[in-house]
Amino acid sequence: MATTLKAGDAAPAFALEDQDGQTRRLEDFRGKNVVLYFYPRDETPGCTIEACQFRDEHTALEELGAIVLGVSRDDAESHRQFIEHHSLPFPLLVDDAGDVSTAYGAWGESEIRGEKSVGMIRSTFLIGPDGNLAHVWPTVTADGHAEEVRKTIEELG
Repeated sequence: MATTLKAGDAAPAFALEDQDGQTRRLEDFRGKNVVLYFYPRDETPGCTIEACQFRDEHTALEELGAIVLGVSRDDAESHRQFIEHHSLPFPLLVDDAGDVSTAYGAWGESEIRGEKSVGMIRSTFLIGPDGNLAHVWPTVTADGHAEEVRKTIEELG
């Protein structure tokens, strides 16, 4: 089941370790826009496209005061290799138990080409400086999404 969260809702708090074992908490980013994107797996075609496009938009997003955080259930070592392989300039968070993904509605049943499965739902949440959701993309097409996120942040000011 996809997210029921919507713009204006308080973003669910989280504390997850990144690829280096550093705990990243939502509260640490208060006062900034946080692009929290959930993706199925490191080094898969769609996830690589999405991550590399967030890499390519990273400087522009930073200039807009935004922090990018990727989340999947992959372990820290997988994240480290993915970051190194594609020169990703942002942290990837380990949600091994799926608790944060579930809280955001990014873990659940989805249908791809007529096949139902349970897993990560590619989705993105823009958390505003106040800790509330500024924009929600409940389902995402990887190609072109990072640019769409940047444009939305620009429009929101």
